[in-house]
Amino acid sequence: LVINQTDETLHNACLELATVGDLKLCERPQNYTLAPRASRSLRANIKVSSTETGIIYGNLVFETAAAAQGAADNRNIVTLVDIHIDIMDYITPASCTELQFRVMWAEFEWENKVAVSTQIKDPLEYLNHILSCTNLRCLTPASALSGDCLFLAANLYAKSIFGEDALVNLSVEKQRDGTLAGSIRIRSKTQGIALSLGDKITLRQRGPE
Repeated sequence: LVINQTDETLHNACLELATVGDLKLCERPQNYTLAPRASRSLRANIKVSSTETGIIYGNLVFETAAAAQGAADNRNIVTLVDIHIDIMDYITPASCTELQFRVMWAEFEWENKVAVSTQIKDPLEYLNHILSCTNLRCLTPASALSGDCLFLAANLYAKSIFGEDALVNLSVEKQRDGTLAGSIRIRSKTQGIALSLGDKITLRQRGPE
């Protein structure tokens, strides 16, 4: 919604957008003229074709009466707040058999490996924290994760609204000094989901602030 709070007529008011990531602007918004104190809703359609973190940049450009008459210095640009597209908006926990997981793991060519770096001291607590902030589902039976153990390995799985599969193998070990070490390997058919999910895990894995 654009509101002209001035006493001047705004000519050629236009919303200019640019995207980063697998986002595509379908059509350029039209130019409008806004009378003093008038308002108008400006809309733009952006196509999201894969699960990937993206950013939408925008400017509102308009001209005053002097600019409309040829004075170029009266062209005004208002920079809008960036919109960040979160990968978590597009993936949901899903299930598959152990055989299906192994077949996809062997087939998928994109892998992103994230080193474990966390303040959490317990392997199972770390696993539950990763599950809570990534929309992944643990495929490893709870019976295999129970008990007091210094090492934990689990397979995690999620699916995007575009039908993309995200496979994750978490391997973590408790060191002598009480810290956790290990890695989280992410595999997918497309590069975007592997990189974006890895970035999300890197950002959130340290644990609650």
